[in-house]
Amino acid sequence: MGGVNPQCARFMEVKAAMTERQSNLVVPLAHEANAMRIAETDRRRAAPSGAVSRLSTRSGDVKSTMGTPTPGTRTSTTATRTTTTRTTTTVVRVPSADTSDQAGFTFSELVHAYFACRRTKRNSSSALAFEERLEHNLRELFDELQAGAYQPRRSICFVITRPKPREVWAADFRDRIVHHLLYNRIGPRFENSFIADSCACIVGRGTLYAAQRLEAKVRSITQNWSRRAFYLKCDLANFFVSIDKLILRELLAEKIGEPWWMSLAETVLMHDPRDDFELRGDPQLIDLVPPHKRLMNQPAHLGLPIGNLSSQFFANVYLNVLDQRAKHQLRARHYIRYVDDFLFLHDSPDWLNGVLRDVEAFLPARLAVQLNPRKTILQPIDTGVDFVGHVIKPWRRSTRRRTFNEALTRVATAPEADVHQMANSYFGLLRQSTASHRDRANLANIVRSRGHAVDKSFTKTYRGYAK
Repeated sequence: MGGVNPQCARFMEVKAAMTERQSNLVVPLAHEANAMRIAETDRRRAAPSGAVSRLSTRSGDVKSTMGTPTPGTRTSTTATRTTTTRTTTTVVRVPSADTSDQAGFTFSELVHAYFACRRTKRNSSSALAFEERLEHNLRELFDELQAGAYQPRRSICFVITRPKPREVWAADFRDRIVHHLLYNRIGPRFENSFIADSCACIVGRGTLYAAQRLEAKVRSITQNWSRRAFYLKCDLANFFVSIDKLILRELLAEKIGEPWWMSLAETVLMHDPRDDFELRGDPQLIDLVPPHKRLMNQPAHLGLPIGNLSSQFFANVYLNVLDQRAKHQLRARHYIRYVDDFLFLHDSPDWLNGVLRDVEAFLPARLAVQLNPRKTILQPIDTGVDFVGHVIKPWRRSTRRRTFNEALTRVATAPEADVHQMANSYFGLLRQSTASHRDRANLANIVRSRGHAVDKSFTKTYRGYAK
C-alpha cells in the first residue's frame, strides 16, 4: 500500500511492549509455589522469636537427659523444677448498669414491668408520684431488688359495695411494678401447664372466652340441644381469705428453681398488708363486709389481698391442683373454671353426684378450702346455665338479668358528665352476648332520652348536645 503510517507503527510498538510486560507476571507453577512456601516456612522456624525465648535457654524450665537405653529397660532422669514468679494481669468485671448478675434480670425487664403496670394506673396519685422522679425511682428499686433488700410498702384498703360489700387491698404503685416483674418471669412456666379451661388473669381468657367455651361444651354434651344433659356448678366459700400461704408456697417452689426468684415470690406471698395500711373512703363501710369475709379477721398464714395482680395469679396456681384432678383423676371431659367458680357437665346426674362427693372430700384435705353449699347447683342444662355474667339457654346466650337491670338504672340516674362513658361500657358488655339486640335497644332508648345519639346498630353512643 506504499508504506506504514507513523502513528500505526507507534501503536504497534506500545502494544508489543505491553504484551512483553504481561509475560513477566505469569504465576509460578504449582510445584514451584509449594517449594517457595516450604522454604519460607523453614526460614521462619529457624529465626529466633523476639517474644518468647527458646525452651533450652529459659531459666526455670525442666532439663532432662536421656541416654541410650538398653533393650528391655527404660531409663529416665527427673530434675527438680524451679518455681518462677510470673506477673499476671487480673481482669476485673465491671457490673453493667443494665444487668443484675445476682438477681438474673435486667433493668430493661424492670422498665417493661413499669410500663405494664402503669397502663391502667397512669392517672393514680401513686403512679404520678413515682413518675415524677422516674429514673431515680426505677434505679433505686433495681438496686434494692439486686441487693435482696426489697420490702413492700404501705397498702391501701377500701370497700366496694357492688355487687356486694367487699374489702379491696391495693398495693403501692412501686410494689405493683414488682408484681408485674415477678409475673412476667414466672407466669409463663405455670400457665403453660394450666389446662385450656382455666380462665381469669390469663391473656385471652377473660369472661367472654369463658362464656364462649362453656357454650361450646354445652352444645357438645347436648349434641346441639338434641339430648338431655345436666350441669354441676360449684363455688368456693370465702376463697381468697381461705388460701393457705404455706400450701401455696410449696406449689410455687415446684416450678421456681432459681433461689432469687423464689425468695422474691415468698416476699410478695408472705407479706401481710394488715401490718401497715391506709384505710380510705367511709370507715363505716367496713362494717358492711361480713366478718368471715374480711382479711383482717384471718390468721397470718391465711388469705390473699383482693386487688393485686399477684393474688390473681397465685389463685390460679392454687386451684390448678383442682383442675388437674378434674381432668386426670375424675376424667371430666366437660369442665371449666373461672377463678373459684367451676362447672362439670355430664349426661348422668349420678356421675355428677359422685364428682361432688369427691370434690367435697378433696378440697379440704389438699387445699384447705371448702365448697359453698348455698351455691352448689345440680340442674338440667336446658333450664339455663348462669356463668360469668352470661346465661346459656337453648340456641341463645344472653346477659344476666341482674346486670342488665342495673345497667338501665345506672344510665338513667347517672350524672350528665358520666352518661357517655357509662353507656358505651354497657353497650360493649351487652354486645358480647349473642341474643342482645333487644337489650341494647332498651338501653339505647334511655340513652337517647338523656340527650345522646346512638348508632343504628345499638352498639355505640355519641356525646349529646349541650343543654
